[in-house]
Amino acid sequence: MPCSAHLSEDLCALIPDLRRSARRITRQRDEAEDLLQDVLERVWLRLARGDRIDNLRGYANTSLRNQYRQRLRERVIMLDADDLSLPHAPEAPTRLALKDVEAVVAQLPEAQAQLIRLVAAGESSPAALARVTGLPEGTVMSRLARARRALREALDLPEGGEAAALCSEAGQF
Repeated sequence: MPCSAHLSEDLCALIPDLRRSARRITRQRDEAEDLLQDVLERVWLRLARGDRIDNLRGYANTSLRNQYRQRLRERVIMLDADDLSLPHAPEAPTRLALKDVEAVVAQLPEAQAQLIRLVAAGESSPAALARVTGLPEGTVMSRLARARRALREALDLPEGGEAAALCSEAGQF
């Protein structure tokens, strides 16, 4: 995407890094380009409205990740009749892993547990969580960070590890 007068120079300078990040997380060139375009548009619109963004690089990277997560949540997997006859992996390891997670969440302070439950229900945008709970966005983010750290420690998951690791360790994948 060539930079034009419509995009600020600072935003233009971020495009190569954002493109690499988009390709790394999507693993598909076309999807990465679409994601990049959406993020650039959203950031540019904020800038055009006159909104202040103190850390443009951080904001753009966070927007990229959040937009990608939003796209994942919106995907609908359609099964046709042929797919229903395929053998499926056993559900027991996943159910056991979920029971472990539920037990750890139950031991968290209620404020953290509430946020983790909202995230598990599909809402991961700090702004949306702040609206739902009535808390400041910064408070939401710090409580989630503490809750996630407690979950990782209690479940012996590595830093940055995915929840799928719970099921793979149980033999699911």
